[in-house]
This record gives sequence, C-alpha cells and structure tokens, in this order.
Amino acid sequence: MDMDALAKIEMIQGDITRLRVDGIVNAANSSLLGGGGVDGAIHRAAGRQLLEECRTLGGCATGQAKITGGYRLPARYVVHTVGPIYSGVQEDSEQLAGCYRSCLQLAVENGLMSIAFPAISCGVYGYPIEEAAGVALRTTRDFLAGQAAPDRVVFVLFSERDLQVYQSEFSRLILQEN
Repeated sequence: MDMDALAKIEMIQGDITRLRVDGIVNAANSSLLGGGGVDGAIHRAAGRQLLEECRTLGGCATGQAKITGGYRLPARYVVHTVGPIYSGVQEDSEQLAGCYRSCLQLAVENGLMSIAFPAISCGVYGYPIEEAAGVALRTTRDFLAGQAAPDRVVFVLFSERDLQVYQSEFSRLILQEN
C-alpha cells in the first residue's frame, strides 16, 4: 500500500462546523432536511440557505453523497452522506465504505483539496465506533492511494474516547504498511 495516502489523514477532537477546510461531511438522514447530532449542528451553523438548497436535491440514498454550498460555515462546501443504520450484517460495512468513497469522489470532482469527516453512523444509527473507524480509515486510505487530491482528510471526533479509537485503528493500518 501507499504510505503517502496515510500521510494525508489526520484525526482531531472538535467541532466539525468550525473547521476551515474546503468541505465538511454531514452525516445526514435520507431526506437531507436536517436532523439531530452532527446533521442538526451543521444545518444550524450553515443557516437557512443550506436547508433551501437541500430541498432541491431530492434526498439521498444510503451509501451515496450529494454536495451543497457551505453558506455561513467556514467550509466552502457540505458533502451530505447517508450512513447505514447498524444491523450487524456485512451490508452495513459495504454501505458505510460507500459513504466515504462517494464523499471523496465528490471532493475530487469539485476540486476540494481538504475534507473533514465525522464518525458517520456512530450516533443514533448505532454503528460501533471500533468497527466504523476501521471501515472509515481503510476506505479512505485505499481511495487516496495514487490520488493527488484531496491532500488533507481530517476525521473530526466528538469525544476523547472516539479520537483514541480512531488513533488506535490508524496505528494498526501503519503497522500493516510496514
């Protein structure tokens, strides 16, 4: 694999709505019309124009992504993706990986050099953070291998524990590379 891909990945604990990156990822519901958790926080921070643009998109399928403007956010764009509701079957990880691939592909298509992800599906959708971190990091590493852009992918974790889980999984990936 490509150590250069891993060098583009970072993890922080913080508020994704305050990050100065080209795009932030919204862990949205299929309507794209706002909700709780990260979704609600992004809609509140971006302002009413985000909801108005989302109304024109016709929703979004699980594992897919759509892009809008960032409006009042420091980020220029919001990439909305719908993660799976965790049920413990193989399809969950395939759909979650699809979220990351779809978001990264939209980033490439729209010239985003930096993008920030929350822990998709790990809130009310019940995806265990340990499993989700592995899917997120492996999928991102695989996508970035051989790609020029984006050159910065930030995983923004809500809690110190979530950050530690991601850091531990990231360390495992680095060991696999050596």
